[in-house]
Amino acid sequence: MTEWNTPHLKLILIGNSGVGKSSFMTRFVDHRFTNLYRATIGVDFLTKEITIDKRPVILQQIWDTAGTERFHSLGSSLYRGAHCCLLVFDVTSSASFEALDVWKKEFLVQACPSDPAAFPFIVLGNKIDLDHRQVSTNKAQKWCGEIGAEYFESSAKEDIGVDKTFHSAARAALHLKVTMWRMEETSRLHTHNRTRSQELKNAIVEATTPALLFSTNSITTIEENSQKTSISNKPTDYLKRWSLSQLESNKHTNSQNQNPPSLSI
Repeated sequence: MTEWNTPHLKLILIGNSGVGKSSFMTRFVDHRFTNLYRATIGVDFLTKEITIDKRPVILQQIWDTAGTERFHSLGSSLYRGAHCCLLVFDVTSSASFEALDVWKKEFLVQACPSDPAAFPFIVLGNKIDLDHRQVSTNKAQKWCGEIGAEYFESSAKEDIGVDKTFHSAARAALHLKVTMWRMEETSRLHTHNRTRSQELKNAIVEATTPALLFSTNSITTIEENSQKTSISNKPTDYLKRWSLSQLESNKHTNSQNQNPPSLSI
């Protein structure tokens, strides 16, 4: 990823069937809403380009997964590569809220993010336009605080909080993507540096081996010559010692001849 490329982000919406995932996604992308309920078969996804912090990003894949058990086996192939996950529940259904913990755990198992603790989750309480609310804001916020997720409330029907939620999810997804890219670049540079270091070591060894061999041979030759010289000098030393001995002997003899013993008359 480079500065002049437009980041492509993948968002996942998961939660129980009937909580309004498809309506929420359609409201954001197409700016429309219908009261006709149509259960999602398998998966559905849309694409939209938005601007985050003055930077264009493409929500290339906004995945709306089916909330029924028979489609859970699709999770592994759909969740992988996601940059942010939106956990959606219906504020008028406590059961849909209680199920979010299971959905979150299943996502982490199937998506296998490199750092599960740092993966961004957005919790969305939908259908706040309806009466008979069963999940309070405080209860939802408390659970979000425990799992480290942001919390938003919305109404796809009344177009309340839709854009704000998606923009926050896109910002979190972009942050994760940039972080992943930097980690990959750092790892690539470390690998490159290790390779270059090993290549330099090999080059140094190859360059210094002939010199070391020459130095070793030279030292061996010098030692051998020294030994030969020592051996060849032994007769010379002997002759020197013999010559000195003769000189001493001659001196003694001459001394006796120069001073003959006195004769008594």
